[in-house]
Amino acid sequence: MAKTLYERLGGADGIRKLVSDAVDEHLNNPVVKTRFENAKDIEHAKKMSVEFFTVGSGGPGSYSGKDMLTAHKGMNISEQEYMAVMDDIMAAMRTNGIGETEQKDVLAILYSLKGDIIRV
Repeated sequence: MAKTLYERLGGADGIRKLVSDAVDEHLNNPVVKTRFENAKDIEHAKKMSVEFFTVGSGGPGSYSGKDMLTAHKGMNISEQEYMAVMDDIMAAMRTNGIGETEQKDVLAILYSLKGDIIRV
């Protein structure tokens, strides 16, 4: 039986590390740095991201956060910011030794959400 994306990302520990590293990338990225520095509760955002990645990749549990449209509504996120975040996530996956197939799978999932994030 084929492994789920969740398993291929390293399960709970792998996803927590991936999210933590991606947020570190965001905090060092001049395009989106201030959005993350000014986040009301970055730890809550990390928790929601871990849940989102876990459930979205076939892992256990449930996602208790807002849907993507509701979470991003009113933020007026630009195409440039969206791509910067995507690049940061890709960099975090490379840092964590995540394979190319898994990177493409994650990229496809994230790209499918673009319409619920950009300029909403």
